[in-house]
Amino acid sequence: DSMERTVDICKVIGSERCKVLFDLYHVQIMHGDVMTRISQHRDYIAHVHTAGVPGRHEINAEQELNYRPLMQALLQINYHGFVGQEYIPTIPDKIASLAEGVRICDI
Repeated sequence: DSMERTVDICKVIGSERCKVLFDLYHVQIMHGDVMTRISQHRDYIAHVHTAGVPGRHEINAEQELNYRPLMQALLQINYHGFVGQEYIPTIPDKIASLAEGVRICDI
């Protein structure tokens, strides 16, 4: 329930293999200031998930998170891992919904 506490656990373990799933949706819900946390925790991000806030739906313009700048922030910290689209589609064409999420995040 806390990104900081989770990163602290990784620091105590002290292994390069102990990293976090950086779920952009949950970081926004729990803490806010997502871009700062991306930079703060750069050494501990192993995987990233997306979802629109509120509602955990598509990452479109109706959501409070703007994903293109978040993807830019990940590039700025040299993140080269995967970005998983983890949301609940609201439109009937689930493939089109996923394709739009990929397009938004492909920078």
